Amino acid sequence: MTSEKPVNHSIVVASEPSAIVEISRKILSSLKASKFGQEDIFAVHLALEEAFINSIRHGNKMDPTKEVKIDYSVTLDKIEISITDQGNGFKPDAVPDPRFGDNLYKTGGRGLFLIRSYMNEIKFNESGNGLRMVKYKGKSSLAETQTPPQS
Repeated sequence: MTSEKPVNHSIVVASEPSAIVEISRKILSSLKASKFGQEDIFAVHLALEEAFINSIRHGNKMDPTKEVKIDYSVTLDKIEISITDQGNGFKPDAVPDPRFGDNLYKTGGRGLFLIRSYMNEIKFNESGNGLRMVKYKGKSSLAETQTPPQS
């Protein structure tokens, strides 16, 4: 049965990679209940895992005493997810595109690239320790609607 009412949740978890399993299960179940297609569910799942792991690894520096907060809202036409860690933040525009030059051989920046590729909107908070991402049901991702940078 499709839910007409938005699903809104807030979860705070320890900085442990295994915490993503239960969070993903809850969010993906909400997407299925709102009749999101498999491509949208895949996109959200991948972006969610990448953002969560980045929060743990880069934001909270793998410190299990720190926490990650996940807020999400699912409606019939979109999902909005905000992830905030307790780290010092970073400058997202300073992360080089992993598709060009020497960056092809570096491991950094790929998670952020994937998030940008699969979601329709992404925005970081001013300090860089929080990310808001949106996926609209059935809408092409950011990567499919933007021209790739020239090198």
